[in-house]
Amino acid sequence: MNRNENQSLHLIKAFNFFVYGAIAVYSTFFALYLQSVGMSTIEIGALMAGGPVVSIIANPLWGYLSDRIRNIRLILIIMLIGSMIIMQFVFLFQSYTHIYVCMLFFFFFQMPLFSQTNSLILNSIEGTAHKFGAFRLFGSLGWALMAVAAGPVIGQIGIERLWVIYTAMMLLSLGFAFTLPKGEVKGAAHAGKVNYRSMFVKRSFLLFLIIGLVISIPNSMNTTFIALYIKELGGEASLIGWSAFWSSIFEIPVFLLLDRYLKKNARTMVLCLVVISLLFALRWLLMSGADTAQQIIFIQVLHCLTFGGYYYIGTQLTVLLVPAEFRASGQAVYALTWGGLSGIAAGIIGGVMFEEAGPRAMYQLCGILAAVGIAGFGLLYAQLRREVYAHAEKSIDIR
Repeated sequence: MNRNENQSLHLIKAFNFFVYGAIAVYSTFFALYLQSVGMSTIEIGALMAGGPVVSIIANPLWGYLSDRIRNIRLILIIMLIGSMIIMQFVFLFQSYTHIYVCMLFFFFFQMPLFSQTNSLILNSIEGTAHKFGAFRLFGSLGWALMAVAAGPVIGQIGIERLWVIYTAMMLLSLGFAFTLPKGEVKGAAHAGKVNYRSMFVKRSFLLFLIIGLVISIPNSMNTTFIALYIKELGGEASLIGWSAFWSSIFEIPVFLLLDRYLKKNARTMVLCLVVISLLFALRWLLMSGADTAQQIIFIQVLHCLTFGGYYYIGTQLTVLLVPAEFRASGQAVYALTWGGLSGIAAGIIGGVMFEEAGPRAMYQLCGILAAVGIAGFGLLYAQLRREVYAHAEKSIDIR
């Protein structure tokens, strides 16, 4: 690998740091901002659910464009500019209707950011000794440090000036985006028309997406409402920042360990997802029983094993199950389950439950959904084993 290629890979790490940091500032404190302009929990939930509806179109569309023009860098630049500009209008308006409409446009640009960043990383390191986790960990580092740093600043300048921190981080992200490699698939012929049916040749990929959706709904509920839960238990903005810090900082060793020890075969990965689902169930059970904001901080440490593990393994499993020339589209569809469809259900169901039954009941429901995920991934593992045995028997018969 020449010097220019090495420099490009270092710039990807820097970009990851700042773009994840920008989204951390937004996602950690935005619910508090909405509450400060007079929105109820149900209204916040409905607003956060409305955006992911748009992602049903946005994720596949941006994935298609990436595969079609083979320039993920350009796609990322467009999405960053679009989301940053539209968010300025969100912070300008006070009316629920105006904010809601702007958020629909914001999510169109923002939701696919992570999946397209993943595709750029995977394409750029293909054929090299570099591992995905070594790049993704800079995203976790940016998320953790920016969230915890933003907490005291917001405490000083006020939640109404959240836009200042968010915009500064987005400008830094955009600056690094211009230095990124194009991120095209190495050695692949031009994909031309993207045939989405080819992504679902393996039924196991479709089943993985469905089960993953069930697991992701509680995680989206937690992301949307944890700041309000901490505030309800007496926590301040700085404590909310620390919650985001501890939930992300330990993702770094998790990614490094998975890079080193995770076997790149589907059965091993699905078995790991069974264990992760068990940890998800434990996490939501503990959240439902929390009595203080400080307890939530400690419980959030499980985020590194639950979401961190699921995110990493799901990304790698998608690489195995989707043809390389449709990688950006495959990652977009995968992101659609954990960031789009799950966000719709989480915003609506979580908002109603938080308002009417309380956060404890909401987290109890999260635990039930995690238990469904345990059973689902267990069945998927059994199916993959049967497929391996059937293939082996067929090979013996041919001989």
